Amino acid sequence: MMIRIPANNGVAKVQDCQNGISVDLFLHLSLIPALVITGVLSFLQKRAKRLAIDDRLPFLGGRFAIVVPLDTIGSLSNRWSYGFAFGAVSSSVLLLFSENYVPFTVPPWARAILYLVGALEVGLVYLPFFACLSTPFRAAGAVLGIFYSLAWITVTVWDTFTCPNGKILGKYQKVIVQWPCILSLIFLMGRFIYILVKAIRIHLQLEEEDPEELTEHHQVQHVLRLLRKTPAQSKPLSWFQRRVYEWDPHFKFPNRIIGTVIISLIGLYTMTLADYSLSNVTFDKAERWKNTLKQLVASCNQTEPLEIMVPQLEEFILVARRSWFATTIFASLNSVAYCFHVLACYRKHLKRLWRGQKTFLPERFRNPKSALSVASIARYSGWQIAFTLWGYLIVHFIHFLFALLFVYALVLPIQHGKALSMLSNLGLILLTITLVIALLFLQIALVQIFFLQDKMSPTDKQKPLAINNRKAFHCFNYFFFFYNVVMGISTCIMRLLFSIVTGTWLVSRIDRTIMQRGYESLDAGYGTWIGMIFADHYHNNPVMVCFCQLLVYHKLERHTASVYSTFNNLQSESPVNSRARTRWMLAYSLLRNPHLILLRKHHLSQSSSVQSDTVVQACVMASQSKKVLLPEIIVTPAEEC
Repeated sequence: MMIRIPANNGVAKVQDCQNGISVDLFLHLSLIPALVITGVLSFLQKRAKRLAIDDRLPFLGGRFAIVVPLDTIGSLSNRWSYGFAFGAVSSSVLLLFSENYVPFTVPPWARAILYLVGALEVGLVYLPFFACLSTPFRAAGAVLGIFYSLAWITVTVWDTFTCPNGKILGKYQKVIVQWPCILSLIFLMGRFIYILVKAIRIHLQLEEEDPEELTEHHQVQHVLRLLRKTPAQSKPLSWFQRRVYEWDPHFKFPNRIIGTVIISLIGLYTMTLADYSLSNVTFDKAERWKNTLKQLVASCNQTEPLEIMVPQLEEFILVARRSWFATTIFASLNSVAYCFHVLACYRKHLKRLWRGQKTFLPERFRNPKSALSVASIARYSGWQIAFTLWGYLIVHFIHFLFALLFVYALVLPIQHGKALSMLSNLGLILLTITLVIALLFLQIALVQIFFLQDKMSPTDKQKPLAINNRKAFHCFNYFFFFYNVVMGISTCIMRLLFSIVTGTWLVSRIDRTIMQRGYESLDAGYGTWIGMIFADHYHNNPVMVCFCQLLVYHKLERHTASVYSTFNNLQSESPVNSRARTRWMLAYSLLRNPHLILLRKHHLSQSSSVQSDTVVQACVMASQSKKVLLPEIIVTPAEEC
């Protein structure tokens, strides 16, 4: 792998880094062991339903089932383990944005197919990390995960420290870029070791295996909180809870959301470093062009326009460099804040749907199609990452333009001793804007005072929508018509500017539409967000999940309990309740089985030996009857039947 490093004298040197297998090459080579691990896990798992291939190949025994890397809908366990697995994937995911990642050469029209093949290859290579975490065969998955993560750690660390140079970040590029990936791989290896130790302890019966249930602890606590009576006086919230974020212990984000945020943050970290490094290279080239132009001006005698332009160019390069560096920090902080704000919006929107509130959504999105919701689950993570990274670049450019405007409008005039002229121009602009706004409020005030009827009640907050002084109002409307035509032009321009600034500022906010009301369906990102939260609402609603869990428990109890298990609890009841319940069941059994009346004690004591044949016949008839429901409560000697 050939890497160019800028030398001290400004001449680029070429360093050959052929010390071993690079991460990019190992990504292609690890496709074979990844397929082997996936095949082993597929062989261990049996299919739930019998297929036609099982009749043709009965020796398989239903093996080679589908390997599920992770449950992106209902699973809330091992969330941070999956999060670090996404962190290990982050470097390769960012590599997909680059056109340098091409397994083979294709025509330009087939480049989309090439990207699909590259994405499938990356997915297969990193499939063992997720599959070994989610497989029910914990010991086998842990062993395979340990060896696979150890191989990736070895190759990544070797490539990072033997050839750390890069074209963009310079001498320590790979160290700066790869340390989140290395840290995630080390965490995954530790997690696999923990899973292996726990599996061994369960096998040796030193520890009990956690039961698999539909509900999680936080979901049960959420339902219990709904059933409790709301306290009259709640605990006051702190400033951080009121202004920034209020923690909810009864809500957990799914692994899909956590993995998306982790990859977005790592991608922002990498892109910010690359942005800063590339901007330095660009401004250095601009400095060299400026020096060349300066030498050209010095060699020529009659170049007065160039002599004037050179200082202005120097000033612009200096201002642009400092503005770009300052806005890099603000744009990065803004994008990071957006990542965490998406988490808050996800929880807020999902809780509103749990309460049955849909008014915060546009009308056409209140009942999305089922196919759209399910497809949004698959689309959301990739789109959110792409929106975050591209949104950072767009927001950075907008910040840069505002910084240039601020410097040239306020800072430079003060530095050049033109503060008075700057203040006079600024005063004229502010005075014009103030007069326009004042005339707008003047129209509202005149209507409020002269052209609306009086309040119907003294307690009303505003006057009713009823026109008063109609003739005067018609004259007022006529004369202000010509002024509003002129003012409408400036308002139209301001509306367009505000729309552009707001739309570009919120381009990475997939949870909020940037389209106008009625055109929300054109915003595909917002449609994906709505479909995703509806799918999570229908599949992870705590009330519904707890209800399903109660149904499962009830079904299992009815399946395992005997027909007369309801009478096993009579001993724990009070004597009065137990006697009443017993008499009621006795009366019910005798009503359904009248032949058993002859077998009761007082009938047997009154009958003579001549009637013994009748008793025996009644016993036979009772034993053959299919209507006997509760024979255990019949107080009869066993030897009589």
